[in-house]
Amino acid sequence: MAKVNIALDAELVVEVMVLAGIGNPQDAVETVVRDYIVRGHRTEARAASRDEAGRTGEMLPPEPPQG
Repeated sequence: MAKVNIALDAELVVEVMVLAGIGNPQDAVETVVRDYIVRGHRTEARAASRDEAGRTGEMLPPEPPQG
């Protein structure tokens, strides 16, 4: 996989490290980015399944409140 070097504000990286509980800055930022991507794919999948149910007339239970 290709690698990219970027510069980030040190305070931002330290906060990511603390929140993620990861001591290595590279690993902490990579973990957050990967989690963001996974969440996006889950959201796309949920939206697609709801759209499909609407097209087919299938009933789905209501979604639990987000929060």
